[in-house]
Amino acid sequence: MKTVTIYTDGACSGNPGPGGWGAILEYRGREKELSGAEAQTTNNRMELTAVISALEQLKEPCRVELWSDSKYVTDALTLGWAKGWQARGWIKPDKKPALNPDLWERLLALTAQHEVSCHWVKGHADNPKNNRCDQLAVAAREAIACCEP
Repeated sequence: MKTVTIYTDGACSGNPGPGGWGAILEYRGREKELSGAEAQTTNNRMELTAVISALEQLKEPCRVELWSDSKYVTDALTLGWAKGWQARGWIKPDKKPALNPDLWERLLALTAQHEVSCHWVKGHADNPKNNRCDQLAVAAREAIACCEP
């Protein structure tokens, strides 16, 4: 099974507001950068979209080392929160609705195809790949924000 390293980040101006996401996939010393944006979104939706978009690039089951500065993403996957929300019909233990069930459905389906290990990295700190993902996300966000009517 191939091992792929993925770095992701999301950015939003206002929450909600224009948002962008960035991802880097690494395999055998080669890198692929991805980014995208939405006119009206939230930071958490962009964090999720970055991971989903990166995993959708994989053509076969892989071992994935996922690096994200989003505790929302890493904890929900690592600690099983997202699977619990799904099992309860997207209701959290406090009886409130879980946010972003559409994206969590997609992400859980993708993670089921791979062996994913999540790693949290402090954002805007010493990780050059996370910083590059932030640059990609901000650039995508700014590109869509400048062009919205």
